[in-house]
Amino acid sequence: MSAVSDPRSRGEAEAIAAGIATVRKRITAACERAGRDPATVTLIAVSKTMPVEAVAAAARAGIVDFGENRVQEGVQKARELRTAGITPTWHLIGHLQTNKVRAAMGAFAILQTVDSERLLGAIAGVASNAAAGAPVRVMLEVNVSGEASKFGVAPSGLAGLLACARSLPGISVEGLMTVAPASSEPDEVRGVFRGLRELAAEHGLPALSMGMSNDYELAIEEGSTHVRVGRAIFGERP
Repeated sequence: MSAVSDPRSRGEAEAIAAGIATVRKRITAACERAGRDPATVTLIAVSKTMPVEAVAAAARAGIVDFGENRVQEGVQKARELRTAGITPTWHLIGHLQTNKVRAAMGAFAILQTVDSERLLGAIAGVASNAAAGAPVRVMLEVNVSGEASKFGVAPSGLAGLLACARSLPGISVEGLMTVAPASSEPDEVRGVFRGLRELAAEHGLPALSMGMSNDYELAIEEGSTHVRVGRAIFGERP
């Protein structure tokens, strides 16, 4: 029997299931405050650094979308889970280097952190050499907060990056992604989320990936369609 098929201890699996239930309740409450349908919000369980057994437990508790920061870690988990018959949708939510594009496209359904024309060119190049199929689904990462420590195109550069993406065959831009500052001031965080929402509306993009364990409720109130939640589901990371 595959190690992935073996259940985690009952306590660990129950804790993960309870975390998922709590997050879903809070998503519903945030949607009610914003006058939104909870079905419009995709919950992405961020499984970076978590053992594959924890991912399997979350999948068995109803999670169908997972996010990984590192390409190789995601590739390995996807492979192991596939042997156990678990085939969720994988989102790459960490910085993508051009030399990892081919591997990422083989494992991830959505690349959420595309932030340069060079990276777009690499994706288009791999797509053009692959067998004809569905376009590569991407989101463009925008550094709305302007923090030097964060990746993403500046808001002023988004129009050019989007024009580049739309000019390349084999790429489908679904929306925008951002990371808010780690701030205790809700208004500051809201301002970042609102800024991304306005950029998406300006450019006719429907999807907004914003909000993590500390701020996903604010993000939903500001229009997020994809929230990336790790710690609130899996607990503290190793």
